Order: sequence, then structure tokens, then C-alpha cells
Amino acid sequence: MVHEKNDRINKDMVLPPIQQNRPALSWELKIKKKLTTVPPCLGKFRPVVGRCCHQCTPESLRKKLGQNSYFGFHNLLSVNETQTRYRGWLVRRVCCALFVSGCKVYASPVSNRLERICQSNRVKEVLAAEHKAPEGRDSRGQLNRLSAFLPLIKTCISPGLLRFVGWVMLKTFSSVFGSIQVNLNHLSALHSVSQEGSLLIYVYVRQSVMDCALIPLVLFCHNLRVPYTVCPLQVSSSSLRSILQKVGVLLLPTSAMNEHEAEMDSLYSPVMTALVRELLHEGQAISVGVSAESGRGGQWLAHIRQLIKEGSVPDVSLVPVGISYDCVPKTNIQVGLSTVLQWLCSLLWKRPGGSVRIHLAQPFSLKEMCESGRCRVDELLPLQDLLLPVILRNRTDSVFGRRRMSWLLPYSHYASELKEATHPERDLSIAIILHLIFSATSCMAVMSTSLVSGLLLYKHRKGVSASVLCRNVAWLTEELLFRNKDVGFGGTLAEVLHYSLSLLAPHLIIAAVPSGKDPFIVPRPSLAATLHLAHQAQIVTHTFILEAVGACAVSAMLCEVAISGVSSRVRSDGVDGEDVRGDMEFDVLLCQSELTERALQLCHLLPPGFMPPCQSSQSFALDAIDSLVRCGILIMEEIPRDVPICDFWKKEGFLTWTTTDDPYHSDSDCEEQDLHSYKISQPSQCPEMLFFLCSMLAGHLRALCWTTTGLDLIDTPMPEAEFLAQIHSHLCDTANKKKQHYESCSEKAAHTAVRTLIDLGVLSEQHQMGGVFLGVSPLFQLPENRQKLHRFISQYLYN
Repeated sequence: MVHEKNDRINKDMVLPPIQQNRPALSWELKIKKKLTTVPPCLGKFRPVVGRCCHQCTPESLRKKLGQNSYFGFHNLLSVNETQTRYRGWLVRRVCCALFVSGCKVYASPVSNRLERICQSNRVKEVLAAEHKAPEGRDSRGQLNRLSAFLPLIKTCISPGLLRFVGWVMLKTFSSVFGSIQVNLNHLSALHSVSQEGSLLIYVYVRQSVMDCALIPLVLFCHNLRVPYTVCPLQVSSSSLRSILQKVGVLLLPTSAMNEHEAEMDSLYSPVMTALVRELLHEGQAISVGVSAESGRGGQWLAHIRQLIKEGSVPDVSLVPVGISYDCVPKTNIQVGLSTVLQWLCSLLWKRPGGSVRIHLAQPFSLKEMCESGRCRVDELLPLQDLLLPVILRNRTDSVFGRRRMSWLLPYSHYASELKEATHPERDLSIAIILHLIFSATSCMAVMSTSLVSGLLLYKHRKGVSASVLCRNVAWLTEELLFRNKDVGFGGTLAEVLHYSLSLLAPHLIIAAVPSGKDPFIVPRPSLAATLHLAHQAQIVTHTFILEAVGACAVSAMLCEVAISGVSSRVRSDGVDGEDVRGDMEFDVLLCQSELTERALQLCHLLPPGFMPPCQSSQSFALDAIDSLVRCGILIMEEIPRDVPICDFWKKEGFLTWTTTDDPYHSDSDCEEQDLHSYKISQPSQCPEMLFFLCSMLAGHLRALCWTTTGLDLIDTPMPEAEFLAQIHSHLCDTANKKKQHYESCSEKAAHTAVRTLIDLGVLSEQHQMGGVFLGVSPLFQLPENRQKLHRFISQYLYN
């Protein structure tokens, strides 16, 4: 972490003024007046994020250790005459055009690219198989077959058009965002790597179509090579397609509506793989977005790794990119010229709102990651091997490993190199994809709207006063900085809170208090509002994932204690859902082995991107328990003789409670005693903090529970898309009946829950002519097994 003063932090991030065209924010002036007496805060340290993994790529980390000076941030939209070679009144009026004309653009030759792609062994094999022609012979039919891909193959970067599009994007984004802050820490490393001739691959987690535009714009404005961008959206307008393909955007074929349909063409993957190879041979950079939900985009990283393994490409430098939005822009699946023009016209009457923070991480060698053997720690195992015996209560020992998420790199009937890949090779590609998803997510800064959304959703669901929320913002910001997480805001607490509430106003209820004190803020109890807050708060959950996993493990054990009734000293003055009143006393010691086992089992249910892929699951579970000690929730103690303890490991996998003065307890030398135990600390804020951490994973776990109960209502097997739609409808209906927990009924929650149940063996995939069909496996057609699964998942839900 780099020491920084408060005034420097405030200088790095200037908050845009509150826009008058936003929905009226009740009592906003009173909020500002109430909070102006709060002194400037937000910590004195600026974390350094985006460093290489010290375990997987130590050589890449060592090369750039001398370039860790703090360079601050650059607002991409703040273009003035100092960034041009000229000065004067007229220059200030056209400084943006002068700046764009002075940016460096690298040549992008397209000569003979089609011939070189036709000579690719992958393409020749597919064409020969389809036309039953000898491999060394071309035919008119083969060339006609490639005609649909000619626009993709001829994608290039036109310097003049690129400068014009860059100017249009700067003007457009100035109407969309208040600022685009770029972290300058690793830009010098990117310049040096680029000058050395290394091939750069930028990898980001897909959030919006804006991602595809922001990364090339940042690199263009900083005189770096503009990458060829893989765009997953279908663009219907031929004019717009022509423009985008001349600025390096690789679009889907016109015949495909999405990536899945494009991949159904047997020639699409070989052509695109050969195109990527030719682009790398030309020295071009590539930008790829990866979806942690569906795994889309990961296949291109696997193909690049295959090219390195074959020797076609010597090496590439991977650059994770973290993009954080105050409000994630909405995107359309189909992009046409008319919709783009309508959107541009609407910006004329719209003032900018929200900011963007972009972190370009330190580049690292993909070849080093693959050949060093340090990328994978655990053996990747099917989820049903890891958890199914525990759920069905027929396992006596623990199996340590990592969940294999094979859907991140799906098998394809056209990708022969992926078909023939052995499990170790395939697992290594999946581990690299997981590593990049985690690295890109770790680079994301926590924006002020994310911080406030997390507090309102996880800590103050039933409302909070502005003054209490202000104190919590200060506390949570310090906790984020302590965990080496950068924040995308600065200024006084009054400015930060006022700015966040103004952006979140459509999703909040801000009312006056009859006593005349500060306003009361409540999240709107609606589906749209809750989903928006939950989406913004995801990065907070990612930061506190260790503590959240440990808290859920503690909660599961405390519920077991309360149900068993072995200790009368477990009491509470009142726990009603999310409200905690009075002091809670837990005079029970929790065994370290049992806590670690609970945390380890919960780790396997997490979606991709939360756990570091180069850390073993057992080590992560141990760190989760240790993090609660650092938080002050748990206290490590010696095991006394009159307190019930959990003896999990020595009772054949079943949870039992005994006392250490049990007359039948064996104290022989052959049976090693577990002397590590934890006790819940007694400060009044501890239960509130415990429930705050548990609620971070409650949405994901509740979606799994509701999906499990919804299997009784669905007639299977049925097509995967229809099955997902029915599960999503069931989640929404369940939330509407309960009139709460709407964060558990998003499309992403439904998709993640279904994918987890497939990996767990609850749902079976059947590949038929009409596509993939999903059905309930014979083992879980039995109601008692579904009840065991529901009981296993629900133990981690604190309420």
C-alpha cells in the first residue's frame, strides 16, 4: 500500500456535481447540511492493486517490482490545451480534436490474411471434411463456404476512422459519465512490455457493451496499441458493422444472433482461431471479455494457449482489466444504426451521471503460468464427488480438492483440439480462465454506490438514518482499504453520501422523521430496486468473501447448537429475522476442525471468481476462520473441561456434541486431541457484524434452496432454455409471495443455481438433436434426497 494524504485522495477523484435532471431527492439539502460537519475521511492509504500473482507468475512480478511508484489517476474526459502542442483561445475550443489527431495509431496490415487463414490446418480439415475434397486442393465450393467470414477476416484498424471514432466516443462519454478515471500505476509497465515486442491480451469480466469501447479508448488516449476487440453482440446494421470492423471490432456473423448460434457453425471456431493466430503474428493486441456466469469468452483464451503450446506463438502477456461503474449502463442485445442514433440524440438532453474507474493490471506471461506448474494447487474434481456423499450422509472422510467447472470451457463438436485435450490440459485451461476472472474482479474498485448499496442491502434492510449511514460509510471504507481494495471515490463523507444517494434515489425511499432529526433511508421493497442494489453490492461481497464464508460456517454451527439444546447458556434477548436486539451470549466453544469443514463445504458452492484459483480450498477455509478472529468475532481459547464442544472428525462424519469430561471419552496416546477452539466474542456489535457478513451470501444460497424446492413443480426433461425460464419464474413467484429477498430471483441467480445443481448431479444433461435437455437425476427424484439437499444448503442461511 502506498501512503497518501487525504488531500491527494480528494484530488485524484473529483465528484461530479449533482445533476438537476435526476429524480427529485427528498431532503437532499438537509442531508448535505446535516453531514457537512463531518471531517474529511476515507483513509490515508491508497492500495496498489493489479500486481501479478506471486505464486503463479513470480518472474513477471519480479521484473516490474521497481515500477511501483504511485502515479495517481487520469480523467479521460478532462481534455484541455495542455495535452496538445498548441495554446490559445481557439485551441481551447478544439482541444479534443487536436488531442485525438496527435494520438499514436499503429498500422494494421490486412494483406494476404485470407490466403494465410485458408492455409490453416484447422480450416483445411473442416473444408475437406465438408466438401470431401483432398486437403491440398482448393475448390470453388470451399471459397464460397468462407465468403460468410470474409468481413471478419478483413477486420482492420483504419487510422483516420479510428481517430474520428475516438473523438466521437470522448464527446459521447462526456454526456454519459461524469468522469472516467484511469489508474496510471501499471501504464508504464504496459509501455515497456509493448516496446519489447510482447503480445498483449486484455481480459475483462463482461458487464456491459461499454466495456468493449472503454478499453480501446483508454489505450488509444495513452498512445498504446489499440486492440482488436471480440464483441459478443449482434449488430444488425450493415453500415454500423462496416464502421466497427474498420476500428478493430470482431463481430459475430450476420447469420448468428449470439455466440452459441455462431459456434454451431463448424467453420466458425477454426476460422476465428486462425484469425487470432494471424493477428498475433502481425503483432496486434486483442481484447477478450469473459463471462463468469456462462463461461463465454474463455474458449479464446484456451485457443491462444493452444497456439503457444503448438509453437505458433512464442508467448503472450495477459493484462486483467477491472472496470467499475457507479451505475452499470444498460445494453441491448441487438445493436442497430437506428437504436444507436436514437441513443445519441437522447444524450443531447441528458446530463452526465455516474463515474467509471478503470484499473489496468500488471501484465504477466501466459507461458510462465502454463510451464511453471504453479497455476493449479488442488486437483479439480466433480462437485458431486466433493459434496454429494456429505449431503447424503454416507461419507466418513473428507475429500480435498477444487470444484471442476467444466462449463467454463465447453466441449464443442467443431473444436478438435479441445475434444482431444486430456483432463490435465483441459483443467489447466479452466484454471487459467478462473485465475483471470478472479484477477479482473480483484482489480475492480469499490464505487460509492456499491458501498452504500451493500450497507443498505446487507446491514440496514429495514432502513437507517443518514447520520448512522454516514458513520457506516466511514467504517466500511476503512475496512475495504485495510483489505487492499481500492475505492473509486474521494472527498468528505458528506459529499460521498450525498453523491451516492442521488444516484441511487430511484431505488430508495428517503423520508423525513417526525422528530425533525436527519432523514430516514429505506431501500424500495421492489424487484427492480433490490436487483439494482444487489448488482452494485457484488464487489463488496467479493472483498469480504473470506469473512462471509467464515460467518456462514459459524452461523451453521450455532444453529445446530440451538437445535440440539445441549447448552442452556446459548441465549438471546431477541433475534427476529434481521433484527438483533440486546446482547447475545454464546458460552459454547466451536472446534476448529468442524468450523473448517463447514467453511470448506460452503466454498464448493461459490460461483466462479470469488476464490483465488491458486489457493487450495482447505487453505481458503482456514483463512476464512482466521479472518473472523481478525475481525473480533471469534476468540481462540483453550478447551475447558465443562463446556460442550463439537467432536466431528472422530464420529464417522456425523455431527455430535459431547463434553470434555465425558467418562467414556478416551484420552489414549493413539487418539490425538484437537486443542483448538473458538468462542464468540461478547461485544454488543459482534452479532450485528456476524449477520451482516452472513447476508452477503444469503441471496446465492437462498436461490439454491428455492431452485431445489422448485424441482417438484417442473416436469422434466425439457430444453435447457425453457428449464431456466421456468426456474427464473419460480424464483420470482416465491419472492413475490414472501414480498422480500428479491435479490435471489435474478436471471443470473437462476442460471448460477441451475449450473450448480448440474455439477452436483441433481440435474442431468441429455444431449439430443434439439439441443441440451435437463432432467432430474434418478437419485434426486426421491423426495428424501431433495430434503437432505435443501437441509444442507439452508444450514448456512442465518435466518
